[in-house]
Amino acid sequence: MTRDATLGAILDAAAAGRFPPPDGDTTVVPQPSPRDAGVIAFTAHSVVFTDEDPDWVRSTLAAVDCDALAATMHPRFLGALLDRTGRATDTVDLLTVADPLPGGPALELREIADPDHPRVRRARRRRSDVRVWAADGGVLVLGRGVADRWEVAVEVDEAVRHRGLGRDLARAARHLVPDGEPVWSQQAAGNARSIRAFQAAGFRPVGSEALLLAPHPEPAVV
Repeated sequence: MTRDATLGAILDAAAAGRFPPPDGDTTVVPQPSPRDAGVIAFTAHSVVFTDEDPDWVRSTLAAVDCDALAATMHPRFLGALLDRTGRATDTVDLLTVADPLPGGPALELREIADPDHPRVRRARRRRSDVRVWAADGGVLVLGRGVADRWEVAVEVDEAVRHRGLGRDLARAARHLVPDGEPVWSQQAAGNARSIRAFQAAGFRPVGSEALLLAPHPEPAVV
């Protein structure tokens, strides 16, 4: 398989603004790791990353009674894929990405080094190389997720909401991401507050994503 046919290459291109052709087709590629499987829907083109038989994927999609452009994110297809793989999922997310920023973040942060911190333990199910920073009223998590991409998640205490902290934490991640790489994030489609915060921090939407979680994932190395 060529590099251009891997999920990593597809994501690299999308981060640079080069998307799969809007031809209504579905690309099936192998999982980038035993941990990561799922579906990403770009504009009029989807990518299914799984080690299941590509012929099964295509025949199952063809049997879904809906607009062909919506089939990969249809509950019937996702349910069939979950049943076949024995995996679980939480939700379909908006997938967003931002370019790195130079220098250090303006927000005052303190790193949490404790690997048993609850937020660290939760993040390790989906990411490796996890690092966590705390600010007054919030938490920022950075780690390597799908196809080894850098991903960020933030949490804001209810008592300090509506003050721009979510936006500031998301923007801080653009300064903290190593190696000058883009940083990715997922927001649940119904979480309008989170979507607004990330877009205000310069994250741009590239598609939707459904991750399939292994039932008993091996702990990643921090």
